[in-house]
Amino acid sequence: MESGSSAAQKLTTAHGGAAVAVGVQVHQSYKLPDFLLSVNLKYVKLGYHYLISNLLTLSLTPLIAAVIFKAMHTTPDDLRRLCLDLQYNLATIVTCSALLVFGSTFYILTRTRPVYLVDHSCYRPPDSLKMPGQMFLDRMRIAGCFDESSLEFQRKILERSGLGDDTCLPESMHLLPPGLPTMNAARKESEQVIFGALDNLFANTKINPKEIGILVVNSSLFNPTPSLSATIVNKYKLRGNIRSFNLGGMGCSAGVIAVDLTKDLLQIHRNTYAVVVSTENITHNSYRGTQKSMLIPNCLFRVGGAAVLLSNKPSDRKTAKYKLLHIVRTHRGADDKAYRCVYQEEDEGGKTGVNLSKNLMAIAGGALKTNITTLGPLVLPISEQLLFFANLVFNKLLPNNKKIIKKGYIPDFKLAVEHFCIHAGGRAVIDELEKNLDLQPVHVEASRMTLHRFGNTSSSSIWYELAYIEAKKRMKKGHRVWQIAFGSGFKCNSAVWEALRNVEPSANGAWEDCIDMYPVKIV
Repeated sequence: MESGSSAAQKLTTAHGGAAVAVGVQVHQSYKLPDFLLSVNLKYVKLGYHYLISNLLTLSLTPLIAAVIFKAMHTTPDDLRRLCLDLQYNLATIVTCSALLVFGSTFYILTRTRPVYLVDHSCYRPPDSLKMPGQMFLDRMRIAGCFDESSLEFQRKILERSGLGDDTCLPESMHLLPPGLPTMNAARKESEQVIFGALDNLFANTKINPKEIGILVVNSSLFNPTPSLSATIVNKYKLRGNIRSFNLGGMGCSAGVIAVDLTKDLLQIHRNTYAVVVSTENITHNSYRGTQKSMLIPNCLFRVGGAAVLLSNKPSDRKTAKYKLLHIVRTHRGADDKAYRCVYQEEDEGGKTGVNLSKNLMAIAGGALKTNITTLGPLVLPISEQLLFFANLVFNKLLPNNKKIIKKGYIPDFKLAVEHFCIHAGGRAVIDELEKNLDLQPVHVEASRMTLHRFGNTSSSSIWYELAYIEAKKRMKKGHRVWQIAFGSGFKCNSAVWEALRNVEPSANGAWEDCIDMYPVKIV
């Protein structure tokens, strides 16, 4: 008896709050029961994982035991003979010593300096900025720039978005009618978010702002003159030789890019504190046209921002929360279609918005696949890598065997990291990554609850998610967390951190007033 079926699985990503579906055809054979659901096989695989991961230790154990046994039976006469032999091999001793000193010096000078995350702070907007879904739709209607079709489209997007009624929009959108996006209103929003996050960060870490040597700010769509980084220098009177950078137009993945830039700078400048600020501006970039492909960000983007304190000082290891392990960046901008798939432009009525092309699905899926493929060998245990390699070789050796249904092996990233911070770009993004990476609801809880409470806060969403895990007191010493974000260009970026201690939530955190109410059921 033989039966077969095929199931289409969709891989979803996002930029600007837009969900993107990538079709991946997966064939399955149902000749036998699904052994993946077998508890016994689960334990066999777990045992295999521990065996292979500790293969080197198991191999060296007999050698170490033999050396210890020989040392235990060494007599004083054996030691005297060894000393005499060394006296007559002075050249060998000098050569070995010189090589040892040279090797140690070379290692110390060229080794990668560890980067520590001392603390981070996410901005918590005041209750006066909260805007429930129905209030948002009422404001859009009062604005008078949307037709009925556009209003209905936004209503449907909002209903399926996964956002709760506590998400916040800037002051200008609370006016009746909603105010026009002026430069002053946009500056006021950015300063409120950035200064709020930085004030709390400095208060919690007791760091004097003048100790900061590196400042990196990322804001994709709002980049005034003077820059936002200059605004921070002016506000906190930072020192005159500070190395400041302002990243713009890099989308929701810019937070990881900013950390990567800071990491490289910390390899050059010793004993330095660095601050990364990730934010986005809603006031300046609300779309007031009727083109549906540009309306989705209106429904998903909300006020938010984060400030992160990094350090390469060895003394900070004792107090820091995390150590940076890996950053993997994937950029598809060399391809013209990828470059234009998320493109800011004017619609037919002259209203500026971000246009999403029809090619976005395939481009996003390719970027995500490349990023995960690159990250896998860096974080996955050798057991998973061997399984993946064996599956690849098996399929290559039997390309024309129609009786064997080939199914690509998906590595189990849960064996590599304990926590996942998936960019909260939209509900469909989280749903599809949960399914395709075979994650449990608890692994995507931080992303879902961040989307529900704060909405899509662009590049800072991964920090709200990390703050949620800390507020739930789930981050233990040695745990690894994987942050993954998507951005225009098209980019997919990942960062992996390791907890240096049992992490407690920082004072006055973003979740402090509501963590006991979460998780909530999202319908």
